[in-house]
Amino acid sequence: MSYRKVAIVPPEKFEDLKLEGQKHKAAGFTAIQKSFRHITEEMGLLKGIKILNKMNQKGGFDCPGCAWPDPDGHRSALGEYCENGAKAIAEEATDKRVTPAFFKANSVEAISEQTDYWIGKQGRLTTPMYLPKGSSHYEPISWEDAFTKIGDKLKSLDSPNEAVFYTSGRTSNEAAFMYQLMVREYGTNNMPDCSNMCHESSGTGLGDTVGIGKGSVTLNDFYEAELVIVMGQNPGTNHPRMLSALEKCKNNGGTIVGVNPINEAGTSNFINPQNPFAVLSGGTDLEDLFVQVKINGDVPLLKATMILMLEAEEKAPNSVFDHEFIDKYCEHYDALVDHLKASDFNQAVKESGVSEKTVRAFAQLVIEKKKIIICWAMGITQHKNGVGNVQEIVNLLLLKGSIGKPGAGTCPVRGHSNVQGDRTMGIFEKPSEIFLEALDKRFSFNTPRLHGYDVVESIKAMQEDKVKVFVGMGGNFISATPDSQLTGESMQKVDLTVQISTKLNRSHVVTGEAAIILPCISRSETDKQSSGIQFVTVENSMGIVHTSKGAFEPASEDLKSEPAIVAGIAKATFTNNQGKWSAMVANYDVIRDHIEVTIAGFENFNQRVRQPAGFYLPNGSRDRNFSTENGLAKFTVNPLPNHQIPADHFVLMTVRTHDQYNTTIYGMNDRYRGIFNERRVVLMHKEDMHAQGLKGGDVVNITSHFNGERRQANKFKVVEYEIAKGCIGSYFPETNVLVPIDSVADKSNTPVSKFVEVSIKKAQS
Repeated sequence: MSYRKVAIVPPEKFEDLKLEGQKHKAAGFTAIQKSFRHITEEMGLLKGIKILNKMNQKGGFDCPGCAWPDPDGHRSALGEYCENGAKAIAEEATDKRVTPAFFKANSVEAISEQTDYWIGKQGRLTTPMYLPKGSSHYEPISWEDAFTKIGDKLKSLDSPNEAVFYTSGRTSNEAAFMYQLMVREYGTNNMPDCSNMCHESSGTGLGDTVGIGKGSVTLNDFYEAELVIVMGQNPGTNHPRMLSALEKCKNNGGTIVGVNPINEAGTSNFINPQNPFAVLSGGTDLEDLFVQVKINGDVPLLKATMILMLEAEEKAPNSVFDHEFIDKYCEHYDALVDHLKASDFNQAVKESGVSEKTVRAFAQLVIEKKKIIICWAMGITQHKNGVGNVQEIVNLLLLKGSIGKPGAGTCPVRGHSNVQGDRTMGIFEKPSEIFLEALDKRFSFNTPRLHGYDVVESIKAMQEDKVKVFVGMGGNFISATPDSQLTGESMQKVDLTVQISTKLNRSHVVTGEAAIILPCISRSETDKQSSGIQFVTVENSMGIVHTSKGAFEPASEDLKSEPAIVAGIAKATFTNNQGKWSAMVANYDVIRDHIEVTIAGFENFNQRVRQPAGFYLPNGSRDRNFSTENGLAKFTVNPLPNHQIPADHFVLMTVRTHDQYNTTIYGMNDRYRGIFNERRVVLMHKEDMHAQGLKGGDVVNITSHFNGERRQANKFKVVEYEIAKGCIGSYFPETNVLVPIDSVADKSNTPVSKFVEVSIKKAQS
């Protein structure tokens, strides 16, 4: 057990809270201004403009932020990026450096006492660092010695299953493929990844019903859609480039509905910063209808809607449901209809938290439209019934025949760039037999068949002293995971933790007994290997694989690429066939040749990916070629969630600020929500505040309640907000400490970060 007294959760201290009121317009000139302010502060304006002009362009590098796709054809010369993309690259390409001198001057205990914002703002890592057992300070280590320590420790374990290998979304396809290959040759499937915490429910729900765990739409489908429903998602902050697609949909006559406990600015109005007329005219009103569900009121809303659809269909047969599609491509239709007939419409409306008038208005839009896209994110997936939420979305689309035709389909909006590609490359604790057999044949070893640990299972295994080594390929495991205190204490039981990173984060100070930091090059930086300059590939939210090629000098001469780091660990761990790893690093075409042979859809990989826009992977649900056992899409029966919340308790959902992407905090403001210079806030409806005897600015402590267990987060300021009654919102990672480790989604095991039962008590002054 590590003796270091580090702070696992962010410090409980306030800044200077300022409120300006909720905004109802997204982007515009202010977004341009804020983008260039971040760029200027981190690297200077001239360098920043040069880098931005390469981001998301054909032949350039992929944005390190979200996974929203780039246009197949023309791309804007003004820039194919958004405000948060500019912030992401500003953080990545910053001129600030974390050198050995920084670690000599700052102990891990001292660093841990700082906020996540402060830690992230220290800059790029420059040198491999080693934290010996019994020491509070990192010290420099050579790459060779670092690899040797890791390899020796891995070889010393009693079982390969005593090691866990985590992956974040920003890893390239090439690095991810090498990483999973190394892990499986080592002998384990312990490969938790960030998908376990976000869209695992999407993959599970879609896989069970339509045969592929990916969305079915393309960017062009948005332009043809008659109705786009945005559920449990805040695109203005988390996927800002999506707003351009919604604007085109709207301009083409489409209708847009937002379904969320909070009416976010991004779905209300979009001021396209690349359109001077839009800036002057006040932008485009996107949202035709806002449906303010209570937290996890989505299945009740959809069920009430389908009851009304069924009534309309029975009054005028074949006018609402697409029976030609249903009869040819679907099964279990009768079971769903029987369930809807037996369901209580009034109960469903009540459980949704939405007025009957609004439910009927929403249902009428669905009844009238033929081409429907439903988009969703964490507000749908991070619930106990997250898989059921996704399946209910599929039910509605199948009834309308709105899967596998232009302008219609499923759209789980992935977060981190290449999080989808990592899974395609085999980063999965439950790999398919087909994939494992392909690896066995290609590389002449027997891959392990025993399923490995996902994120929650990894934390529990560390807690139970079953894990001796933790390796993180990117990301910030400590700040991203639930039950922060428990997770941190569990990590401290590990013998050795290894982090492959570009920047400093809390996972570098909440460590095992010994720790190693391996600094890598970033997306925007030149990757030069023995055969010349390399490019990597990524897969976006819509299944397009394309190149990403850095063009700028690395932050330090002592950085390595992720493939080179994986190869270094592998060669230090395995005594046989080391040339295999060297060949892959020397020329990434070799990695892609391996991918082509072992993963379906990558035929002629090296040739096709060199096309300027890349290529689409096969997608059965896009083509109505459903990859289920019998080739049919499945209707499912999903009961209403059964929530028993005491009258004096609330449901908390964790959310991001506008100055944040995942665990990376770019600044202290949440501009669209009108909250500035503070992160320790809790958003409450004014009637809930009154019932609790609270007023704006009061300091409260929050207690979560789960199965008789209590977890505490102290010192949050109350902010009056237009959130659904009975619901509150607060930022992560500050409130991750409240998310119980055992509160997970059925089937997907995703942490339930969007439905945490809490009580609030005014803090003693």
